[in-house]
Amino acid sequence: MPAPIVFYFDFSSPYSYLASEQIADLAARHGRPVDYRPTLLGVAFRATGQRPLVDVPMKGEYSRRDMARSARLAGIDFRMPEKFPISTVQAARVFLALQAQQPGHALAFLHGAFRAYFAQGRDISDAGVIHELLLSLGADADAVLAAAAQPGIKDQLKQAVDASIAGGVFGAPFFVVDDEPFWGFDRLPQIERWLASGPF
Repeated sequence: MPAPIVFYFDFSSPYSYLASEQIADLAARHGRPVDYRPTLLGVAFRATGQRPLVDVPMKGEYSRRDMARSARLAGIDFRMPEKFPISTVQAARVFLALQAQQPGHALAFLHGAFRAYFAQGRDISDAGVIHELLLSLGADADAVLAAAAQPGIKDQLKQAVDASIAGGVFGAPFFVVDDEPFWGFDRLPQIERWLASGPF
């Protein structure tokens, strides 16, 4: 089986949202699966001395324009949430719990959570919103939320985030293709070229 495209994402990352809408189709065109791995940008920022784009003078205003423009170019519904950024710890834990217990719902939750936040303006740091999303997918919402609160899932997320940073993941979206790292939604054309014709 061909090696997967490893896709590191944070549910609070607009560019991760945009990438999540396109990476599966890109991978399928080249016979590759996608390995979806949540990370937490707040932890990465502390490790690298960065801060959220929107908090950087001048660059923040530009980034807001670029996010919306990039979404329009890609034909993806997008509106900047009023509350941004938010904590995505719970959403990431829920995703891991679904992967472990109800894997058929994990990818649908990923898309549902991203679209809820970046297309519908719903606050996915709110447990009630997460509960509604899970119910809309037909998942056992109470069981998933209970599992996400267990020490095992909490430890799993911490280990995943630590491993991502140790592996050089400093932002999101971040992709690894055949050991080659690519950072950013705007690197998808490079990934497509890499998969189509090999290293360049």
